[in-house]
Amino acid sequence: MSEVPDAWPVLPVMLTSSVSHLKSDQRWDNMVATLESHYNRIREINIFDMTNSRWERFAAAMQKPFPELTHLVVTVFDLVPVVPDSFLGGSAPRLGELRLRGIPFPTIPKLLLSANGLVTLTLWDIPDSGYFSPDAMATALTAMTRLRSLLLRSRSPRPRPDPASRPLPPPTRLVLPALTELRFKGVREYLEDLLVRIDAPLLHHLSVIFFMDLNFDLPQLHQLIGHAERVKTFDHAEVSISRHSIGLLLSLNTRVLNHHIHQERLRLHINCKVFEWQLLSLAQVCRSFFPLISTLEVLEINQDGFLLSPRWNDDMEDTQWLELLDPFTALKNLYLTDKIAPHVCSALLELSGERVTEVLPSLKNLYLYDKYPLEGSRQAIKIFVAARRRSGHPVRVHRGSRSEGWEDITEDLASGD
Repeated sequence: MSEVPDAWPVLPVMLTSSVSHLKSDQRWDNMVATLESHYNRIREINIFDMTNSRWERFAAAMQKPFPELTHLVVTVFDLVPVVPDSFLGGSAPRLGELRLRGIPFPTIPKLLLSANGLVTLTLWDIPDSGYFSPDAMATALTAMTRLRSLLLRSRSPRPRPDPASRPLPPPTRLVLPALTELRFKGVREYLEDLLVRIDAPLLHHLSVIFFMDLNFDLPQLHQLIGHAERVKTFDHAEVSISRHSIGLLLSLNTRVLNHHIHQERLRLHINCKVFEWQLLSLAQVCRSFFPLISTLEVLEINQDGFLLSPRWNDDMEDTQWLELLDPFTALKNLYLTDKIAPHVCSALLELSGERVTEVLPSLKNLYLYDKYPLEGSRQAIKIFVAARRRSGHPVRVHRGSRSEGWEDITEDLASGD
């Protein structure tokens, strides 16, 4: 039999508390006691069941340095007090992953200045009491040369700042050499003020959700995208419309061919319940991204299955589609659902004579999904196809699906009533 050593080696400690442990006060007491007595050995902390009643003891236990801590994940279900700037003793030298959800931590940029080993930073559901300025966050990012993933999501839109009070951008941008993923939810001004200070040449996964605004001019976001070499290869766009938002997804066409979402993508959503404003706001975004949008060859437009109410049809003016489609000058293939098709075709018919190809001048193929009945859009599509043929820029119409293939119905439309 092997001899038992006189003392076990000092092993790293990993603490986890999940939703299933919400009612286990004894388990929580043990966890806090471990935080207080073994803070110098703790490697990982994962807490997914934090409540207001437990917050005070947890926050008090986290006021000292954790020299071995590499992963910290905390999700709060309740409203909790603001985190003091003495959290983690103000230093996190080995921290590689930090994920906080629902936690007000306005001084977190100060802590991040010492966390220069961070690879993943996720600040989710940031309450108003946890607000920190884009200038402070950009300053904190200066030391994060290893950061690969950055996520900032606000719980609600803060009052938009007075343009005169916004600080001047620095003369040079901070380059984040390892950043490949950026996710953001908030107001347009915040993101623009942050991006005027940073650059990410390796970025290839971008997801942005904006609260509704009347101005979606995004020069800094466009510049960030323009500097990301892998984004320039995107050739596929998808517009998704729902009751509460409108979204734009840019990706490689391999997503269409292989029936899966490619890892490299740019996704932008605008939270808005007014259908008319949805098109207008996304049209502004597309104009702001014009050099990138103008090279895309594939566009898919679809709507949420609940978007069948008469109010949606009444609120959408066909001419608004022209503003949205105008930047897609290289588009060759357009995919539409039956509820979208008559609006798009009717809008394009607003252009007559020599102007019929002013919008979508390179269009070659129109694809209609066969899971929707064609009767509602047949006449508009027929007139559109005839007008393009007379202009010398014919468009073929296909019916079917990607999984089962497409049938060319152009001649059937031409010969039908």
